[in-house]
Amino acid sequence: MSDLQELTDELMQDPEFKKEYEALQPEMDITRAILDARIRAGMTQIELAEKSGISQADISRLEKGTRNPSIALLKRLAEAMDSTLKIEFIPKGLQR
Repeated sequence: MSDLQELTDELMQDPEFKKEYEALQPEMDITRAILDARIRAGMTQIELAEKSGISQADISRLEKGTRNPSIALLKRLAEAMDSTLKIEFIPKGLQR
């Protein structure tokens, strides 16, 4: 187990930390999904920027989680990566 995972596991024992961490999960999931999709598409940030018309700086911000994307922006990214955008609502009891 990594040091980061051990620290996270330890911090998750604190109910206040856990609540805040879980509140950020949707944003972290979007950030990770954008990065994973770009890598799967075999594209650099520059290539994605050229194909989507979104600046490389904005793509970097999206992947770092410092910019919240609109649905329209996510659609443009999906199209540029020859992907389909899918957004789900998962019942709490069925979360992975």
